[in-house]
Amino acid sequence: MRLLNAIALLSLLALPTAPPLCAQVTFGPSGAEGEPLRRQQWRVPSPDTGVAAHALLFRPAGAGPFRLAVIAHASTQNALRRAQMPQPEYRPLAAYLVARGFAVLVPERLGHGATGGNYVEDQGGCDEADYARSGRATAEQIWLALDHLRKQDFIRNEAVIVIGHSAGGWGALALADADPKAISAITAFAPGRGGHANDEPNRICAPHSLRAAAAEFGKGARIPVTWLVAENDSYFSPTFSRALADAFRGSGGKADFRVLAAVGSEGHWLIESGAGVKAASDALGHALNRPEPMATKKSRDNR
Repeated sequence: MRLLNAIALLSLLALPTAPPLCAQVTFGPSGAEGEPLRRQQWRVPSPDTGVAAHALLFRPAGAGPFRLAVIAHASTQNALRRAQMPQPEYRPLAAYLVARGFAVLVPERLGHGATGGNYVEDQGGCDEADYARSGRATAEQIWLALDHLRKQDFIRNEAVIVIGHSAGGWGALALADADPKAISAITAFAPGRGGHANDEPNRICAPHSLRAAAAEFGKGARIPVTWLVAENDSYFSPTFSRALADAFRGSGGKADFRVLAAVGSEGHWLIESGAGVKAASDALGHALNRPEPMATKKSRDNR
């Protein structure tokens, strides 16, 4: 009997080990700090509980706690381009922020690059584009990443700033109804969706729907927005961007709209370059120096 039991046990051990039905998702640092700016890979929560979003974290020297800045990247409706997208870094902008004492998180959203997963920000076709829904889907992902980082010991849990670019800026607008104690300011570079319809410059898919969604975001907005666009932006021109900002402000949102000087051949990508960050530095400085809410200051002083 013992021999039979031993043979049965050996047979079981010889069977290939089946992989778990779903791998455990863990969050936090996934690599060592490096250069520049203490660059470090992180994994942060996403709306899909089975997928950890890839992110990069930059921070100043020292232990902190630091104020947090979150940079929300641009996107595309083209599935192949999304899948091939390299990890967004916005390194010149990150360097600008780290030099001013911020820890900077650049999370990659679902359906992009190494993070993969389902693309939850799909706005739909041109005729039935749902820009409000896509903006809220982006906002949710920004918030999940932001909320995870602000719970870390080296991060202050209040007065976070959000900086969004293009579709990331559109999601940042949708996040303007968040708690102003948690997020003190939003800066949106050329926020919008549906630009370059059919890859044509200065053509926007369903512009009336985009304006209506901007007005919807403005209704519940509680966080001040700095809205920036370059003179030579062919995705969302200064004239159209001003119309979007007016729709946002007309329904209750607070937005400081500014047009920046032309940088490079296409102003839509201004904030990705060192020259663009320099051109935006005055507006960025104004946004970063907004007074913090009194409750936030008290919370900081009681640390």
